[in-house]
Amino acid sequence: MLRLVFMGSDAIALPLLNWLASEGRGVAEIVAVFTQPDRRFGRGQKIQANKIKRWAESRALPIYQPQKLDDSELATLQTYAPDVALVMAYGHILRNCFIHTPRFGTFNLHTSLLPSYRGPSPIQAAITNGEKETGVTLMSIVTELDAGPIADVERVAIGSLDTALEVEAKLAAACVPLLARTLPKLATAEISFTTQLDRRATFCRKLERGDGVLDFTQPASAIAARINGLSPWPACTVEIAGQFVKIGRADVAASTVPARRLPAGTVFGTNAEGLLVATGNGVLCLRRLQRPGGRMLPAANFLRGFPIAIGTSLPSQPMPSLVANQPFPFRKI
Repeated sequence: MLRLVFMGSDAIALPLLNWLASEGRGVAEIVAVFTQPDRRFGRGQKIQANKIKRWAESRALPIYQPQKLDDSELATLQTYAPDVALVMAYGHILRNCFIHTPRFGTFNLHTSLLPSYRGPSPIQAAITNGEKETGVTLMSIVTELDAGPIADVERVAIGSLDTALEVEAKLAAACVPLLARTLPKLATAEISFTTQLDRRATFCRKLERGDGVLDFTQPASAIAARINGLSPWPACTVEIAGQFVKIGRADVAASTVPARRLPAGTVFGTNAEGLLVATGNGVLCLRRLQRPGGRMLPAANFLRGFPIAIGTSLPSQPMPSLVANQPFPFRKI
């Protein structure tokens, strides 16, 4: 049985941890969990533990929450004599001394089909870029960002109405069959690795609140992908009657003749699914909307309490690029 150290801080890893603690117990034993320190969350800004820590506490596992990984944390890791370290959404960059401590290596679960979408926002990047498929890649960690040799992948479909939250749930579930296939092979050296082709790599960056702007002169398909990919955060918003209305879901409506003669961003009607807006190419249907301080609602329910007049012009702003063919420069926040 593999002695496994898990390093992660996000709830996306809970399905794989639950599998390791149940059906996967004959494959690997979690001997320690490394996660981010407790942070302030929510409107009350109370200090709270993340869901990975709470999961580990419920199973009385050793938990470590260093602000940074220094020599004392390396010594702690070494005391567990791990066979494998598994990393997913941890939030720390590992030095070589950490990477090489486990007997069979340190592996990362990255939520894209590498080498596409290396970086911190691969789920949102894939959706906003119009992909119909993404997946989870299990790779050996190297010092270069998300560039290690690939052991295996598990693919998932991206539906036309899927938001980032829904695709994240699919990817979280996809980690389980991926690990079930690969973990048993690590100790027996039955697994083979494929080198990534750097020339095919694309990169995504850390998302910012200002990314949720919309350019209605763009095609409806690109705008819908942007809205869904950035839902629930940072979320796309439009200013209507002096209020910033959040859009939770959108898609492309069947072609409607009046929209072809209207300026991009013009509201011209509704259908059974939502609010119809003219764009640079095609008709955008806004399906879910939220006013400040309110709840996210289906468009029909929203419009009963917040009517939007036919002819209303939604302002456009350039949409910042989220994907590039080379790494984005680091920004000081």
